[in-house]
Amino acid sequence: MACAAPTQASTYSRRAVHIFKGIGDRNSEFDAQQIASLKGDATAPGATLDSAVALIEVAGHPHILAREAFALVMGSGCVDEAALIARGPKTIRVLETVGWLEREAMLAARKVDEAATIDCGTHRDEALQIIARPQDDLERRCTWIAIKKLVVTALTLDRYRRDEKQRAALWPAESLEGDPDIIWVSEPINEVVRVARRIGPTPLSVLLTGETGTGKEMLAKTIHLSSGRADKTLLAFNCTAVPRDMLESQLFGYRKGAFTGADTSFTGIIRAAEGGTLFLDEIADMPADLQPKMLRFLETHEIHPLGEPHPIKVDVRVIAATNASLEQLVADGRFRQDLFYRLNVVRLRLPPLRERREEIPALVEHYIRRYADQQKKGRLTVSDEALEYLLLYAWPGNLRQLANEVNRMIAMAEPDAVLTAAHLSAEIQATRRTIPASAAPDSELRISLDQPLPAAVELLERTMVQAALARSKGRLEEAAKSLGISRKGLFLKRRRWGLQQA
Repeated sequence: MACAAPTQASTYSRRAVHIFKGIGDRNSEFDAQQIASLKGDATAPGATLDSAVALIEVAGHPHILAREAFALVMGSGCVDEAALIARGPKTIRVLETVGWLEREAMLAARKVDEAATIDCGTHRDEALQIIARPQDDLERRCTWIAIKKLVVTALTLDRYRRDEKQRAALWPAESLEGDPDIIWVSEPINEVVRVARRIGPTPLSVLLTGETGTGKEMLAKTIHLSSGRADKTLLAFNCTAVPRDMLESQLFGYRKGAFTGADTSFTGIIRAAEGGTLFLDEIADMPADLQPKMLRFLETHEIHPLGEPHPIKVDVRVIAATNASLEQLVADGRFRQDLFYRLNVVRLRLPPLRERREEIPALVEHYIRRYADQQKKGRLTVSDEALEYLLLYAWPGNLRQLANEVNRMIAMAEPDAVLTAAHLSAEIQATRRTIPASAAPDSELRISLDQPLPAAVELLERTMVQAALARSKGRLEEAAKSLGISRKGLFLKRRRWGLQQA
């Protein structure tokens, strides 16, 4: 342990030199060099391992990563001649060289040899590269390849981190703690969720409305997990899942011998949720003769199973859901008004997916991760064109249909592939008409009048976005400001048209 501290100090001192060089602080760089010259051997095994770990940490700063990687290459002894260069559009600069004169390093830089090059990212429009003359010795060549793979891994991880950070900034997918399957993104949904969490700890009955597949059961789960019953059962029951003549016995239970075929007693769905929450889906389809018993249970928390001589007390909270208009059913005499009022203490409406399209990118990424893991398809991504189709589709089946579509796309894809528009179902592919944008002059655009208005608007928007990005040299804040839109709005348009590299 006695030599550990000097070795570590030497490593950190040399790393400080790389950082100060990268940021252009000459005075601090000189001080760090003086300190580093007094320390021990920075190429010891522990120091080399620490330098390798440091590559992961500084990958977001290519100008520092390049110097760290160059020091690791030279410290490992895998090459005798190497140089760190900055390759611009028209120029090549030698930043550091060992074993070569600067003139020799420039000659080596002009000969593009991928096997002898380590790419370290881009800084200020210059590609930073380490070029070397790998040795024929097997062990030294393997060390060079290992360092190259380490740098590639560091840059890949940094890119994933940046992508995730950008996605989270635009679509902050809020998942309920402990349940990653529940994701809320759009502002209308977040408002519903805020109300749901406020009423979660109360004993109030809740009525959830919305189209099929909008996530009513997920919202019921959110309410349950926000309540004091979170450690108890959440039991979901669809009122259309069993024949009408069996619904009463399934919900309220029965005693052995209560009717022909009742060979054993059955506690029923309501008693099975004792202490927890019962989610009754499709409550509008409950038969009229069963509605009075449901009303009594909600008012007294008592049920009367078939064949039992006395009512039974049950502590269960009820969350009901429907995709029908209960007011219309009450007006038509098909649903009891008093039961409607008893259920409708708190009503939460989930808007359809077409009213919250900003959720689609985050949901697509969520479903891709889930189903790719299930089908063992590796790391899948979705192309901008395919995402545009998904964003513009009407989604009559809402979240359930979107999840099924992504699941089907993944089943059709190869491992580690990009999901493209070709993987989409024919139904979705047929809903969007792509019209190529023609080249436009610098300051004006001519639009043909014999085309659909949406196509003309799209052409105009796309051309203006391209021009703004070109004028700002890719600076998003500046481009968005010149267009008079938000940064998020600009990001969505770029994703739709595949302009992320503009």
